[in-house]
Amino acid sequence: MAHSHGKYADFEGLRERALALRRAGHSLRQIRDELKVFNNDLLHRLVKGEPPPDWTRRPNAKDDLRARARELRLRGWTYDRIEAELGCSKSSVSLWVRDLPKPERRDPNEQAKLAARKRWEHELAVRDEARQDTKAAARREIGELADRELFMAGVALYWAEGAKDKPYDRRENVTFVNSDPGVIRVYLAWLDLLGVERERLRFTVMIHETADVGGAERYWAGLVDADRSAFYKTTLKKHNPKTVRKNVGDSYRGCLAVRVSRGAELYRRIEGWWYGIVGAVAAADQHNRT
Repeated sequence: MAHSHGKYADFEGLRERALALRRAGHSLRQIRDELKVFNNDLLHRLVKGEPPPDWTRRPNAKDDLRARARELRLRGWTYDRIEAELGCSKSSVSLWVRDLPKPERRDPNEQAKLAARKRWEHELAVRDEARQDTKAAARREIGELADRELFMAGVALYWAEGAKDKPYDRRENVTFVNSDPGVIRVYLAWLDLLGVERERLRFTVMIHETADVGGAERYWAGLVDADRSAFYKTTLKKHNPKTVRKNVGDSYRGCLAVRVSRGAELYRRIEGWWYGIVGAVAAADQHNRT
């Protein structure tokens, strides 16, 4: 094929030289200047079929989107779903994935179920965010804790979760059992406020025998910052093969029992404090009614 101008008459010769330069890593501008070919149409025909060197390629901001679109298409996504997921135009999606096989047409009922599930997942995410916002706001409302506030909270906490004396079972001792690390921290802070020396505390881990017993022992020892000598022998709960345990996983560490030695006098004070709170509430209620 010959060009109408004389100096481009030897097209094949020019093409061979252009291809050689292209393969040597030259850009179109460099080939143009070398061969003195200033006709862009002719220049592109001379190097047709030969890819440009990597250094001349401009980074494309849409390369990641294109790769993601192709991945989703291979998973059977429609153009509409890909467009909504990536936030790009349907024409771009079509251009990027048109060489891929079309996904099998879904059953209308299946599509409806999928859409409903997506809506429900979105609704759950919105609800969870609202829950977390409420919890965070409530946490900020607490602020700093005064000694009397901690004192009252500790009395109520012990009376709800601690061992109590019964007329038919005299046990004036201070023993507290719980599986919540936060509850244990608050309880220990309360004992500190009451002036109970840490040397008077003894601990017992209570856990299912099939759990990570050693890991639980180390966890609780670290939480209460106590030497292993302050721990009694771990109490193991026997496994019943007929039951299905739900308290499994890395977060399961059993319960921790905290006992205050020589605690009879403290127990009597705790009971008195509690009934003092009950009486104060009753008096306040009576006052509000009159």
